[in-house]
Amino acid sequence: MPDHSPSPTELPTSRARNLVVAIAAIGLAIAMVLGIRTQSTTPSLAELATSAVPYEVAQTNGRPTLLEFYANWCTSCQAMAGDMAELRDGYGDRVNFVMLNIDNNKWLPEMLAYRVEGIPHFVYMGADAHPIATAVGEQPRQILTDNLDALIAQAPLPHQQTFGRASEVEGDFLSRQSAVNDDPRAHGSAIVN
Repeated sequence: MPDHSPSPTELPTSRARNLVVAIAAIGLAIAMVLGIRTQSTTPSLAELATSAVPYEVAQTNGRPTLLEFYANWCTSCQAMAGDMAELRDGYGDRVNFVMLNIDNNKWLPEMLAYRVEGIPHFVYMGADAHPIATAVGEQPRQILTDNLDALIAQAPLPHQQTFGRASEVEGDFLSRQSAVNDDPRAHGSAIVN
């Protein structure tokens, strides 16, 4: 039977190779941990809504407002969450950022008043709380920035009635059932004829 034990010259080479592999594995593990920790996290729609200016406050505080109708299941709303958080950070001291969840029937009068048929649905309001313009669907950050700058300056908005990719609101607001529905896309209950 042949002897398979390493020769004296192979032993240091084998140990060196194992040491290099171990160091590389440790280095990769550290890089992965640091990479995970440094990734920017986009706030959730629920987090943005929780920190938003309440609708009632925005109606009376004398500042211009960007009102967003959204839903947690809306992929277009989710895609814009990072930009909306950054815009709020940059403009939040001069503009009210208000978020109304269309799945909450409390906002049914506002949904009807602003004719929300797709989300995200944005309403730009002057300091007097009167609507100036609307935009439906995903909006490029530059369009939002241009409009916010004009809103603050009380100038005409350069981008009015813009439409981007949107999530359609299913069903007629007035004919939705009042029964509780487990499907989050059912939009809850509404007025029954």
